[in-house]
Amino acid sequence: MTEASVAKDAVAAAEELVVLKGVNKHFGALHVLQDIDLTIARGEVVVVIGPSGSGKSTLCRTINRLETIDSGDISIDGKPLPEEGKALARLRADVGMVFQSFNLFAHKTVLENVMLGQIKVRKADKKAAAEKARTLLDRVGVGTQADKYPAQLSGGQQQRVAIARALAMDPKVMLFDEPTSALDPEMINEVLEVMQQLARDGMTMIVVTHEMGFARSAANRVVFMADGRIVEEAVPDQFFSNPRSDRAKDFLSKILHH
Repeated sequence: MTEASVAKDAVAAAEELVVLKGVNKHFGALHVLQDIDLTIARGEVVVVIGPSGSGKSTLCRTINRLETIDSGDISIDGKPLPEEGKALARLRADVGMVFQSFNLFAHKTVLENVMLGQIKVRKADKKAAAEKARTLLDRVGVGTQADKYPAQLSGGQQQRVAIARALAMDPKVMLFDEPTSALDPEMINEVLEVMQQLARDGMTMIVVTHEMGFARSAANRVVFMADGRIVEEAVPDQFFSNPRSDRAKDFLSKILHH
């Protein structure tokens, strides 16, 4: 190998943020992830789509070890996923996660929800945590709601608080597991707009979603899954206009009303 190619490989390795190699996962007899190989570069927005039961959410949840895997390797920023304990807690702080349900603490104010992780995991002092929380709540458009409790907010507002809470940890990568599927239609766009802005700001994002408009406009790459496998991956224009696999063609014909 030439020095140039070694240097190029080193740069490529430095840019690899999330790497899954030969990942398998079973739920009983069901083989939900089958030999998954996937590499996500720093600053890349990858949207994972596919029919229900294709393994998308499970894939997302293995990346911060909410689901364990049966075989294969997952590494984040060059380090293998820790199994448990403090190392796992630290890893989860580096991997922001936004779920279908907002998972906010009902008995804490919006501001306290966004401060909590900073204080408990990042060991920030209260004043700094509060300042940062207010800045992030402004950034996601719910700054005026800081002193309310989650139940006083709409679903779209709660989901934006959940995004602010994940951002407060300065994560290296953000995972979104169908973040708009529990929302009323009129609230979906307010959450997608925040995610669009994060993508423009260079956040590394892995997004499992049914929102094809978001996939088209924000993704660097679309990963199409079916039956626990990655069937196809391509840039959005190519995937939506000219999918290669019959599975993807079939899927798109069902969801895109031409």
